[in-house]
Amino acid sequence: MFERRGKEGTCKLCGKTDTKISKVLGVCLSCIRRKPEEAIEIAKEVHRKVREEFNLPGEPPRTEGGIRCNVCANRCQIGLNEMGYCGLRRNVNGKLESLEGIITMYYDPLPTNCCASWFCSGSKKRGYNLAVFPYGCSFNCLFCQNWEHKYINPRNKLTVKDLVEASSKATCICYFGGTPEPQLPFLLKATKEILEERDVMICWEWNGTGNPDLVKKAVKYSYESGGTVKFDLKAFDENLNIALTGRPNSRVLDNFEMVAREFDKKDFLNATTLLVPGYIDKEEVEKIAKFISSLDPDIPYSLLAFHPDFKMLDMPVTTRKQAYECYEVAKRYLRKVNIGNVHLLWC
Repeated sequence: MFERRGKEGTCKLCGKTDTKISKVLGVCLSCIRRKPEEAIEIAKEVHRKVREEFNLPGEPPRTEGGIRCNVCANRCQIGLNEMGYCGLRRNVNGKLESLEGIITMYYDPLPTNCCASWFCSGSKKRGYNLAVFPYGCSFNCLFCQNWEHKYINPRNKLTVKDLVEASSKATCICYFGGTPEPQLPFLLKATKEILEERDVMICWEWNGTGNPDLVKKAVKYSYESGGTVKFDLKAFDENLNIALTGRPNSRVLDNFEMVAREFDKKDFLNATTLLVPGYIDKEEVEKIAKFISSLDPDIPYSLLAFHPDFKMLDMPVTTRKQAYECYEVAKRYLRKVNIGNVHLLWC
């Protein structure tokens, strides 16, 4: 069981000690905002070391003459015998090879503990949700609650036919992870065949870094099937996003705006933000809420309670004070705001 109060960490830049400073990250929110260049250098080194544990590249490869991958925002340029950032693509003898279909899946009876269940019509239906977990990710979140996606094992390889057959008793399908983007080409093939055979809601829960053309195709399947598309907006400030996830968020915000402008439908596009203590404060939530509101104040937005996981096991759980301060700020700009994982909150 995790320690709700957390353990003290120290900022390597300002020397401040607090339970809301991650020991692993080693920099506080104030320094990320005030001394971004120095803070990001520290953070990037942390992310490189974390990824080494899983034999993954510390940064997206940029090898001159390498093969370009355009599946996500990282746009890896993969040299001979190198691996892409997500761990799913390699340059083998000058040819790009993809480990597609590295997936696990399971059924959940409806209604299920989905981030969109507080507004989604699917939560009122009977039947099963098919939860599809693709391995690999375009981010490297230090607090990832599904970090097993880094163990990319070819023995978990499924075919399009496997997914089509598994969908036979599903009312809705949710692709999550990790994030689905690195495997979008495969998932889009499977989804096309599934929808040709049966009527099922298609939902995506992702970090938003996908190639815009692939994102549009995926979103269209959700739009037409009555599903939802959830963007996990980790942060608004790019430096803070890099510190927490290892990667910038410009593509995330661009894709969110694109979907909001091109797919106008009530309770379809939605967003979540994990309230990481000490890092995602009401100031950050206000920036995100303003951004969402500038597109449509009726877009549902859920603030998720944080619990320690992966490399942030020393951090405290989100307090009620933090959650409700952020909630009140978000409500100034948005009409539909929710607090998720309320059972985790503590005073």
